[in-house]
Amino acid sequence: MDLGAFDLNTLDALRALLEEGNLTHAGAKVGLAQPAMSQVLGRYRRHFDDELLVRVGREYELTPLARDLLPHVQEALRLMRRALGADEGFDPATSDRLFTVTASDYVMTVLLEPLRRRVRQHAPSVRLEFVDLAEDLVNSPRALLRHDLLVGPLGYGFAGEHRFLFHDRLVCLVDRDNPWLSEDRLDLDALREMSHVVTVFPGSSQTPADRVLAQRGIVRRVALQAQGFLLLPFAVTGTEAVAIVPERLARRFLPSDRLLLVEPAFGFVDMLEAAWWHPSRATDPGHRWLVGLLDDVATELAGDDPTAAHREVATGMPAITDPTVLAPPPAP
Repeated sequence: MDLGAFDLNTLDALRALLEEGNLTHAGAKVGLAQPAMSQVLGRYRRHFDDELLVRVGREYELTPLARDLLPHVQEALRLMRRALGADEGFDPATSDRLFTVTASDYVMTVLLEPLRRRVRQHAPSVRLEFVDLAEDLVNSPRALLRHDLLVGPLGYGFAGEHRFLFHDRLVCLVDRDNPWLSEDRLDLDALREMSHVVTVFPGSSQTPADRVLAQRGIVRRVALQAQGFLLLPFAVTGTEAVAIVPERLARRFLPSDRLLLVEPAFGFVDMLEAAWWHPSRATDPGHRWLVGLLDDVATELAGDDPTAAHREVATGMPAITDPTVLAPPPAP
């Protein structure tokens, strides 16, 4: 077998192609123009006698062989760098590495400040990039291969390994003058009849709010949809609509004299947010360091848990504040 065409550079380009599923994005990742990336893809297509990337509509998808190949390519590169002395481990005090986290805007409001504070303290040159949730985040390892971490709720089909981060719960947010309010409360009939402003996420057809309302036979009358949660408080201000949002997010808007947090008539819904990553990152010392920082953040957030009292009332059990003892709930 002639390995002359398969040096470290072309193997790294192949890794980028398989992670990104896109010639342009992969080329930007490794610093190669699209014609050069096309040549690399052509070499490996001939070598494996497989298309590796196939067009489906406007997008490209990995072939079954390519999906199987990706973790082997990543591991081969890691071993090659170690053998050549290019993999020198990770020193947070001197590293300028960029870590990427894909998460909802709501999760960013919870994690960004405490995580950046710890990064600045221990690794002043390390950079963090928070990016929007990917289209293929559910039941697919692709997003986990493109990013260091994905943060999302347990029980929604995310792939990979995970670590629990924090609790939250769903509450209702309305304008203080909303006519559906009765003694500052909304009953289930009101939730059934009034307009809703809702969030939608790529790759997922159902949110936690959709689930709990569907269990109570309520089909939401959607007046407005938004990508993410942050627009919803603004969308209910001055209207008769309701937004069902995580409490940690709602409380950031309560200094506004226009909005009111309403206890949900559908009861206590415990949301467990976790960090997810691809198993191939388990041997990466930088990744282990980042997850260790998140463990510290989780401990801090447990000490400021707005759901603890409600969870104790709902379950009859004291709230658990140690994230290491929490197990994921069964998939619904």
